[in-house]
Amino acid sequence: MSDGPGSGRPSGPLVVLVGAMGAGKTTVATLLAEAYGVTARDTDTDVEAAEGRSISDIFVESGEAHFRALERDAVASALASHTGVLSLGGGAVLDETTRELLAGHRVVFLRVGLAEAVKRVGLGAGRPLLFGNVRARIKATLEERAPIYESVATVVVDTDETSPDDVARRIQEALTP
Repeated sequence: MSDGPGSGRPSGPLVVLVGAMGAGKTTVATLLAEAYGVTARDTDTDVEAAEGRSISDIFVESGEAHFRALERDAVASALASHTGVLSLGGGAVLDETTRELLAGHRVVFLRVGLAEAVKRVGLGAGRPLLFGNVRARIKATLEERAPIYESVATVVVDTDETSPDDVARRIQEALTP
């Protein structure tokens, strides 16, 4: 693993994946982790494990502000301790502290278009921010967050009409010195 993207870098994740729901962050993180011989970690999964309930339940029972605080803590912990591939929840970059913590890390923005995101997300079951008109909510979310994702990214990879394997390969190529 000595020639992976983290060679000569301080501790922390080899790569951090950001992007909207449906971009393929979790799938691509798993593929990259396998390719690099490291583990993949997802901060949404960390939040659910710490709380013992789903993100949807956290939103409904405790509110979005509570979830965002948990998410901020999960990201900070993972950035400090995880040395593999890290996937952040779609809204994690909305937090200014999280954006500051991402500075200096290799951050890849997996960009997904509206049609592809809608196709991948489906009716949004289990996605609390999509209650109501799914297409309109995804469109608004993409428009709101795209500039933020771009601002924290060191690499941008388009995922539309591209297999997860090809996305992972593109990331590896982009991160190879």
